[in-house]
Amino acid sequence: MATLEFFYDFVSPYSYLASTRVEALAARAGATIRWRPFLLGGVFKATGNHAPLDIPAKGKHMWLDLERWAGRLGVPLKPPEPFPFSSILSLRTALAAEAAGRLVPYSHAVYRAAWAGGKDIANPEVLAAVATEAGLDGPALVAAAPGYKEALMKQTQEAVDRGAFGAPSSFVGDLLFIGNDRLDFVEEALRAAR
Repeated sequence: MATLEFFYDFVSPYSYLASTRVEALAARAGATIRWRPFLLGGVFKATGNHAPLDIPAKGKHMWLDLERWAGRLGVPLKPPEPFPFSSILSLRTALAAEAAGRLVPYSHAVYRAAWAGGKDIANPEVLAAVATEAGLDGPALVAAAPGYKEALMKQTQEAVDRGAFGAPSSFVGDLLFIGNDRLDFVEEALRAAR
């Protein structure tokens, strides 16, 4: 059975959009999915890439593009305040949620809070409440997050070593697909790998 490895960062709005459909995509292709949190800022630093907001014309276009995609997918979009935000705590907490067997529900809850609810998930209290809503012990999970610093660095470096330079980064075996708008190709690759 083919596997989709979905590398994502909560600060990435395109990863949010992709997160709303990767499970259905994998199911249609008869594949499994492995959610892989990584630090997009670390990827940018390692590869020399830049966030769209660092390029004025691209940043201006990004918000219109996101609105178009949200409309097409029928998903809510309310950018968080502030943006951009530090996602380090939420990502380390994601790895703690993974250790508790609840990575996917946690990830969906954080994405909804940030990109549909406009919440500041960099705030530990907000993040703990979101994790609690996802069926976890939010305060304990956030308290455990610092212990996942090395694991997050390692997972980020793995993505870079495999060629990632942006988010979301989707791997089907050795094949890399960057972006929400490449998911049709991801599905084709999953079907071909069966």
